Amino acid sequence: MVVNHKPVFLHVGCGPKHQDRTPFADKDWQEIRLDIDESVRPNLVGTMTDLSAVENQSVDAIFSSHNIEHLYPHDVSIALGEFKRVLKIDGFILINCPDLQEVCKLIAEDKLTDPAYVSTSGPIAPIDILYGHRAAMQKGNLYMAHRCGFTKKVLQSTLTAAGFSSFVKKRSEHFDLWALGELRHEESRIRELAAEFIP
Repeated sequence: MVVNHKPVFLHVGCGPKHQDRTPFADKDWQEIRLDIDESVRPNLVGTMTDLSAVENQSVDAIFSSHNIEHLYPHDVSIALGEFKRVLKIDGFILINCPDLQEVCKLIAEDKLTDPAYVSTSGPIAPIDILYGHRAAMQKGNLYMAHRCGFTKKVLQSTLTAAGFSSFVKKRSEHFDLWALGELRHEESRIRELAAEFIP
């Protein structure tokens, strides 16, 4: 008898989102949702810097959307170390975060509080991208505060320092960066996965 196991992705900092709102939506993956906020009803409650609820080399992929900017700069390497620990050797990470280089162009034009785009949460200004979503924080959700930030170069070098080979793409129209990293350092595989998973 052949048992067919679905690959598993750890959705770190999932918030209220589920698999259908991720790049894994149309794929045959099993999702494990992890968040620091119990109110979003994750499978696991925890932080990026302490994934002790997840076994070593137990997941095929990790998806972290707009989370690493919520860490203090010195905690980013700890989180990436935890990602590396729980990831299978042939697995990959998929991260997105604000692109501070693009955001700062608007700030340099004195548009700090002007809407840059409209999200499902309403208008988002450069100040929200830089420091965290003001409306959510005003309602008491201080998990939304941003404590660090990245440009394409900084994100690439941060992933390299953590032991990942990576591909980073700028999406200027959305003021964000997308990165795909893996541990086997196979350039062709990185490009292939990036083409499949990065919008």
